Amino acid sequence: MTHDATPTGKDREAAVTAAAARLAAAQDELVPCAPVRDLLGTTDLALAYAVQQRLADGRTAKGAVVSGRKIGLTSPAVQKQLGVDQPDFGVLFADMDVSGTEIATGGLLQPKVEAEVAFVLKADLDGEVNGPDEVRHAVDYAVAALEIVDSRVANWDITITDTIADNGSSALYVLGDKRLALDDFAPIDVVMELYADDALASQGTGAACLGDPLAALAWLARTARDLGEPLRAGQVILSGALGPMVPVTPGSVIRAELSALGTVTAAFAK
Repeated sequence: MTHDATPTGKDREAAVTAAAARLAAAQDELVPCAPVRDLLGTTDLALAYAVQQRLADGRTAKGAVVSGRKIGLTSPAVQKQLGVDQPDFGVLFADMDVSGTEIATGGLLQPKVEAEVAFVLKADLDGEVNGPDEVRHAVDYAVAALEIVDSRVANWDITITDTIADNGSSALYVLGDKRLALDDFAPIDVVMELYADDALASQGTGAACLGDPLAALAWLARTARDLGEPLRAGQVILSGALGPMVPVTPGSVIRAELSALGTVTAAFAK
C-alpha cells in the first residue's frame, strides 16, 4: 500500500489491529516504531481515531480511568507542516497526571514539553456547539498546564494519521495550582513564557491556540460528540500549545509562566 492509499472493507479492521499492535509494542518495549501510515494511509482520520480508540479501550480494560482529552495541532504553522486544516485530539487518563511529583523519564521515548491553558469542566458538552460562547458555561475553571508529549513513532516522523493513532502523541501532564474562572480572565489574552533550566525556550499567547483556547474547546466538543464520546463534567481539557514545544532531558526543570494563570513547573528525574 502506498502512504496515500486507504484500506477498505475487511482490510480496515486488519489495519486498525496492526497499527494498534505496532504502537502498543513500541510503548511496552520502549523502542520507537515505524510510522503507521503504511497501514492507514494519510487522509482517513476516522481510521486513525479507530486505532486511538482501540488503544484507549486496551488501557481502560486494564483499569485506567479516562480523565479528559488533549487537543493538538492548534497552531497554523504545525497544521501547515502536516498538511492538515484542523486540530486533532487524544485521550487523557488519570495516571497521566503527574502534577506535584518528580517525573521519571524511564517510560518516555522522545519527550517534549509544551505550555497550555487547561480547562476543567463542570457540565457535559454533548449538545450543539458552534463557537467559544457556547462552551463557557461548561467550564468550572482554568489552570496553567504543561503537557509532556511523546511519540511512539521513531524520530517524530509523523503525519496526521500517525499522531492521531498514537493518541495525539500524548504522554503526561502537569496542572498548576492557581484556578481562575472565565469571569476573571480571558484565555485568548494569556501570555506564555516557558523556561528550560531558567533559559527562555518558548513563548506565545492564547491567540496562538486556534485563535482562542475556547475556540479549541468548542472544536473538541463538536468532534468528540460526533464521534460518540462527548466531553463530560469533571474532565480536564488540555486546549493546545501556546508556543513551540521544547525537548526534555533527564534532570531538566521546565517552568511556564502564563500571565494571570500563574506558574506551572515540571521537574524531571536525573
